[in-house]
Amino acid sequence: MSAFAVASSAARAAPPRRAAAAAAAKPRGASAVVKPLGGARRSAVATRAKDDFQPETDLELSDLTAISPIDGRYGAKVKVLRACFSEYALVRARVIVEVRWLQKLASIPQIAEVPPLSDEANQFLEDFLANFSPADAAEVKKVERTTNHDVKAVEYVIKDRIASNPELHAVTEFVHFACTSEDINNLSHALMLRSGIAATTPLMDDIISKIAEMAETEAATPMMSRTHGQPASPTTLGKEFANVAYRRVLVSHRLARQRKQVDAVPLYGKMAGAVGCYNAHMSAYPDVDWQKVAEEFVTDLGLTWQPYVTQIEPHDYMAELFSAVSRFNTIVLDLDRDIWSYISIGYFKQKTIAGEVGSSTMPHKVNPIDFENSEGNVGLANAMFEHLGAKLPVSRWQRDLTDSTVLRNLGTGFGYSMIAYQSTLRGLSKLETNADAMAADLDRNWEVLAEPIQTVMRRHGVEKPYEKLKELTRGRRVDRDGMREFVETLEIPDESKARLMDLTPATYIGNAVAQAKDILARVKAL
Repeated sequence: MSAFAVASSAARAAPPRRAAAAAAAKPRGASAVVKPLGGARRSAVATRAKDDFQPETDLELSDLTAISPIDGRYGAKVKVLRACFSEYALVRARVIVEVRWLQKLASIPQIAEVPPLSDEANQFLEDFLANFSPADAAEVKKVERTTNHDVKAVEYVIKDRIASNPELHAVTEFVHFACTSEDINNLSHALMLRSGIAATTPLMDDIISKIAEMAETEAATPMMSRTHGQPASPTTLGKEFANVAYRRVLVSHRLARQRKQVDAVPLYGKMAGAVGCYNAHMSAYPDVDWQKVAEEFVTDLGLTWQPYVTQIEPHDYMAELFSAVSRFNTIVLDLDRDIWSYISIGYFKQKTIAGEVGSSTMPHKVNPIDFENSEGNVGLANAMFEHLGAKLPVSRWQRDLTDSTVLRNLGTGFGYSMIAYQSTLRGLSKLETNADAMAADLDRNWEVLAEPIQTVMRRHGVEKPYEKLKELTRGRRVDRDGMREFVETLEIPDESKARLMDLTPATYIGNAVAQAKDILARVKAL
């Protein structure tokens, strides 16, 4: 019976008047000792409040029962990452590495005990890899319950599968030959990261493209700048989007230069045995150049060989990779907060969507929830990346196991990042520029023209130009007429005076329009 059913049954069973009287007379959820006047003591024990929330203990995993929102509430948004970072993905990557290593051993002439594999044997292995499924991974996990060792379970399942092929069965003891578990794991993790980056990249590119597109569209929309939260020299909305787009290009370096930092981080791998010295390899086949074999094997997997290792690949490249993604995320966070602020002062309106609710009690609300959602998920992503980047390069002596459980969370940072990117894109798609609000804000702040006026005064040798404008404008509102009256008093050439008289906050935007219109070309060039 559910907790709710138990509570309902108890309510029906209690005498109504007695229950009501007890509820009124005694505190809820506590026991009390009452001391009446005169020193007499008596005990009054209140009925303990019933806990209506008594969780079930054996729920099947689903979107509703998952502990992490990555697999629950947001599962559909990050579904693509399941094939990259799940337990199934890790098992599958391990199987691939083990099979490829067996094929590599068969190609080494000095290892006579593993002759070159026939086309039929190789095809058997290729079919095994191509058809490997979650059901096969479940078999590995079943074996692991006996071995209590995940990589050994993979080895045993592979041996069992190739037993039906006489040629492969003859070399069954060369599955996992001379390997330590970390030989298999480090290469598996690198393969997983490569696929995860490829899955995440398109959303990064979409953000860059969307912002560059908005920069060009709004290139000539004048807007008040704010430094320290106060009105500053005007810009255009398009130029500010261009700032973000180009900045994102420089930091993330995705798809060309905008992804260059991430692309420049090599995904390293090693295959050097228990302590990095090829001890077991050389004990069996001392005439084989095992370092060369390892380099060939790692590079054939599309990875970069790490020549100097202990039992583990040191994970420095992972720290570099996570730092690069974190910096991209930080700029997304900066964008989220800026857009949120511009919405709050009316620079943007948000398109309403039929059926959506902004507040459970305030019907008028249209909240910037997409940017808030993105900001929250960026924070979670970067917190995970920060821990991974700080933890993984640290290991006691030749190896400790603290990295193992941490490495199972490689996908978490990417998952939260992907959720954030989608929220930002959704928020951007709902923005409507409120050019009238921007124009009104500019017209309320004529004092921002103090900068160009004092600069022109400097050019023409007027004494104390900064100080004079400071006296006129600092902490004061100055309207159009007030600024023009001041300009009229200046002893400067007529041409310069005419330019200043024609200047307005909306036209004092420098080359913002040109910069905004140039952003798409710059992004493509990079």
